[in-house]
Amino acid sequence: MNFSDLGLYAPILKALQQEGYTEPTPIQRKAIPPALEGRDVLGCAQTGTGKTCAFSTPILQRLAGYIPHPREIRALILTPTRELAIQIQDSMTAYGRNLPLRSAAIFGGVGQQPQVEAIRRGLDILVATPGRLLDLHGQGFLDLSHITMFVLDEADRMLDMGFIHDVKRVLRLLPDRKQTMLFSATMPPEVMGLVNGVLHNYVKVAVNPVSSPVEVIRQSLYYVDKSNKTKLLAHLMGEMDIRSALVFSRTKHGANRIAQDLSKRGISAAAIHGNKSQTARVKALNDFKEGRVRVLVATDIAARGIDIDDLTYVFNYNLPDVPETYVHRIGRTGRAGREGTAISFCQFDERDELRAIERLLGRAISTVEEHPFPMENLDLPQRDRQGRLVNAKDAEARAAAKQRRRQRDAANKDSQVKPTSEERPRDGKEAPAQRGAGRKGRAAVRRKGVQSQCVEPSLQSEEDRRQSSGMRRGRLEDTLPDQPSMPAPEFHRPSPLASDVILDATARLLAPRRSSAPARSEGGRRSSGQPQGARSNKTRARPGQDKKQDGQRGRTSEERRKEAGAPSLPGTGKRRRRNDRPRPIEVAPRSDRQKDSTQQKSLMRPYYINDDN
Repeated sequence: MNFSDLGLYAPILKALQQEGYTEPTPIQRKAIPPALEGRDVLGCAQTGTGKTCAFSTPILQRLAGYIPHPREIRALILTPTRELAIQIQDSMTAYGRNLPLRSAAIFGGVGQQPQVEAIRRGLDILVATPGRLLDLHGQGFLDLSHITMFVLDEADRMLDMGFIHDVKRVLRLLPDRKQTMLFSATMPPEVMGLVNGVLHNYVKVAVNPVSSPVEVIRQSLYYVDKSNKTKLLAHLMGEMDIRSALVFSRTKHGANRIAQDLSKRGISAAAIHGNKSQTARVKALNDFKEGRVRVLVATDIAARGIDIDDLTYVFNYNLPDVPETYVHRIGRTGRAGREGTAISFCQFDERDELRAIERLLGRAISTVEEHPFPMENLDLPQRDRQGRLVNAKDAEARAAAKQRRRQRDAANKDSQVKPTSEERPRDGKEAPAQRGAGRKGRAAVRRKGVQSQCVEPSLQSEEDRRQSSGMRRGRLEDTLPDQPSMPAPEFHRPSPLASDVILDATARLLAPRRSSAPARSEGGRRSSGQPQGARSNKTRARPGQDKKQDGQRGRTSEERRKEAGAPSLPGTGKRRRRNDRPRPIEVAPRSDRQKDSTQQKSLMRPYYINDDN
């Protein structure tokens, strides 16, 4: 059987021929025909059996028949890792090179702006990881209401990485009527529960028994101590003339250490794991594919995203805790029916993991006895007080993490400015840095001391906290500053909006007139209760009138003209009007009691008027 027998279009067949595909794999022969009919598909197959082509070609053929304007996202492929998303996107581009369809991959760890621009230009197929997909949808950049085909790849890995809740959130955003295809290497109960919720009237396609390794992979086992694993790895790389190899480590710290040790021995190596940025991971993977790096050290999180056709050797530097992970690791080699070799290292405390793997495989892995670094450490594994096994690899990784954290804390602490003993005065004596510095120099040293107290409390020692809080030995006045830390305010008068000033001004305006009998002035007129020298409303000074207090207030304007030698005005004689000459007013004597708030002189003027006005 060839691909033309599966019912694929000529443009897709031409692209597959250009990629070197001659005849379909078992998973492709069983999954492509029902997928082309629009039915839901449940695929169970190991990695490297051609699952990507099994769901990519039906998507391309079904979407190529009609292209809406503007373009809408009609197919969504959800993957657990960034590397797998990039791999699927590359396959989509290769298989659909002769079709007018657009596809793109979105994932975290990189800037979102290029991905947003690709979405705005219009897409037909979207490959995404759950986190970045939900993020862009929450920002309003994605419209998933037109999805007609949905693929969930590596469903078991989604559960292992804790993406089950994100997957359920994505499913709630999709339309109810759509074609769904789910592919997984294993079928635990959690995956079956997800299958029953998303697939309807589906076709189950199983190629090999669950968790069975590819038969074409040669497997071998070396018993070696932990301290000699890197030496044995370097020895095998030279003896077998291995040009490229993929090495799996159990921890991120271990991956970095293995890559560094191999580089010291003259073997180019690079590490790839979750703590690496997306740019560094892509660069390391491309360097490995192009032959610039001989060894790529990876953790299990990267096991599902690496697809290298010419990879022939896989090393298990540490045996995995989960037996199924062993199958995923060695599945990186022997792709598409090619031969491959998987070599595993086992130390004494990893025998339990080895037995679980052999139980899963149904047979024992062949052991290599003759090698220059045989296992010599036969001590039993350490246990804690509760009887639980102490994993040395995890303890080493935790110790390395603590050491890095201590180094960061020390660097942060050293970067902070702290007052030295020369800058802190004790027992009333000036520090050497302050002697002869003058007033400005001492103020600068004090400011530096104040800045040094703004250190994060968690980074301060107990002595620094006692000093910053005033807990010093000696006299209390040693802890007080010589000058106030804040300058004196420019306006010293009370604010008119203050509560006491407002109340006093209100009381002054609402105060009633005094009921005591007013005193008589020299002219026989009653005083109006105004202060001496004040004028009434009817006798306000006219423009040009003299305001001096030299006895001229009682004279009329006619008398002042005569004194100045000016001619008299017509109509002026002995008879004068009553209001022409205001008489001086005298205030009745008051007792010596204290004045109330309504007679305070400072409250009679606004605070912003100077005394000179």
